Amino acid sequence: MNPRYPVFIPTKGRHESRFTIRTFQAAGIPFRIFVEEQEAELYAAHVEESQIVVLPHRDKGLTVTRNWIWDYAAEREYPRFWTFDDNIKGLFRFNFNLKTPMADGTALRIIEDFTDRYENIPIAGMNYFMFASRKCGNQPPIYWNTRVYSNMLIKTQAPFRNVTFFNDDTDLCLRVLKSGSCTALFNAFLIGKAATMTVKGGMTDYYDETDNRMEFVEELRRAHPELVKVTKKWGRWHHHVDYSVFRRNAPALRSGVEVSAEPDNYGMVLEKERADGSWGEIAAPEYW
Repeated sequence: MNPRYPVFIPTKGRHESRFTIRTFQAAGIPFRIFVEEQEAELYAAHVEESQIVVLPHRDKGLTVTRNWIWDYAAEREYPRFWTFDDNIKGLFRFNFNLKTPMADGTALRIIEDFTDRYENIPIAGMNYFMFASRKCGNQPPIYWNTRVYSNMLIKTQAPFRNVTFFNDDTDLCLRVLKSGSCTALFNAFLIGKAATMTVKGGMTDYYDETDNRMEFVEELRRAHPELVKVTKKWGRWHHHVDYSVFRRNAPALRSGVEVSAEPDNYGMVLEKERADGSWGEIAAPEYW
């Protein structure tokens, strides 16, 4: 099953690695990439021409590109759209403390359908594979009112745009939450995100010019001084955000929406690779 809303991937300097592109191609998920003109031909060797959108600017950073994509979606009147970073290595279902690879775009469709039930969720997305611990019990399927990174399902007509040069995703989530709206971070579905600065390209040149990321933190702290603190971990500077103040933000169902008590697995089945390399369905627990 594929997503209903368009999937957009801003990408720069990663025509060789193409992690997100490879992930979506393997899963049969339709997508468009947004590239700068000088790199269009490099990406065209791996992506159909119809899937490439050439940006009208160059070397202005990810915030400018993300806002251009947002305007692109608005001009085409898409109710929502997805944006994915270009260093995603797979989609996973997290259940029974197992992180099971997903073979198609069903996770995106489920998140879309869930989010569309509500009036006040401008941003939703999936948690990082690395942040979902297999050894901790009672983890909720959704974390409400926290940050959503590297993959966002965005309500196109929401009155926001990206602002800060660094940490623009954190800043955007905080402004959404300050407005009284909600964010939904799905723990039931995960993205395999490569750690920041481990894949050359993208914002690498900008990161290399910073003082152990202090510029990242200071910009975000100035934008939200009441919520952001500066801390140092693992030899570099980090921001620490207090999201607990947003617990009062409550998701509101749209008028007329009725939620069934029966689970809907969207046709998902559990498969195991056989000795001969083929795949076959295996029995899953009844509430899988």
